[in-house]
Amino acid sequence: MRLLFNYLIFPGFLFSACIGLMAGWIDRKVTARIQWRVGPPWYQNFVDIIKLLGKETIVPETAKLTFLFAPFLGLLSLVLATTILGKAFILPSESFLGDLIVILYLLIIPAIAIIVGAFSSRNPLASIGASREMKLVLAYELPFILSIIVVLIKCQGAIQIGSILNHQINFGPNLASVSGMVAFIVAILCMQAKLGLVPFDASEAEQEIMAGALIEYSGLPLAIFRLSKAVLLYTTPLLLITLFWAKDLSPFSLVGKYITLLVIIILIKNTNPRLRIDQAVKFFWGPVTFLALAAVVLAVFGL
Repeated sequence: MRLLFNYLIFPGFLFSACIGLMAGWIDRKVTARIQWRVGPPWYQNFVDIIKLLGKETIVPETAKLTFLFAPFLGLLSLVLATTILGKAFILPSESFLGDLIVILYLLIIPAIAIIVGAFSSRNPLASIGASREMKLVLAYELPFILSIIVVLIKCQGAIQIGSILNHQINFGPNLASVSGMVAFIVAILCMQAKLGLVPFDASEAEQEIMAGALIEYSGLPLAIFRLSKAVLLYTTPLLLITLFWAKDLSPFSLVGKYITLLVIIILIKNTNPRLRIDQAVKFFWGPVTFLALAAVVLAVFGL
């Protein structure tokens, strides 16, 4: 019963979805203020999900079974990731060996779900969006993994969330070093791409390919994808706090750090134009990967 509560309520699905939807509202509200608009009320994202749940699910004639299966696969993987991460925060001693690797694998699955679902719809615009999403994943995963290797080096090779948290509590946050700061910057850029936000939203570029990868989705499957994005908006910043900024684990400190990362996400989103997919790939495989490699070298030399 306790395990079911952890996955469905706290710190799993319901808690992470609510926090993610509220964070999405803050994003929309700040963006509206920047554009001299009022913006939506706080409950707008919740209403949008409920409205989608009540609408008809239209399935293309040529779509495969994976078209309907993909959204649930992405959401399930995120629920598992956020539950593992949340439980490690609450009781670091109960985290299991290799849980960091498990979380990294689980965080890739939502992007794979979008790719599989878009290709299975057999819509030309969805296929373009899926192709862009595939290239973006290949671009940002390399520097993201390199930034995490910096954390592993600084924590004596620990691949357990609890050990990483305890190391930072005892010796200070990984962010408080040159290599940690550089790796943190790289991780933030990769986080923006993982979230599919400007300037790395080429797979859903509304002005170019309408809804892109999600163009054929409606009703319940579309609501599941929107919920997945909300959960990802909660999980990814929390992972960065865990790896780089976990000296103080008090609730007020965690909320402040999460809001700081959310502000950074919103600032990047509202001050940059969308990059073409080839520009995004060059950006991640060029300067971002170079920064990540520099951080790894600095960490090896203890800086």
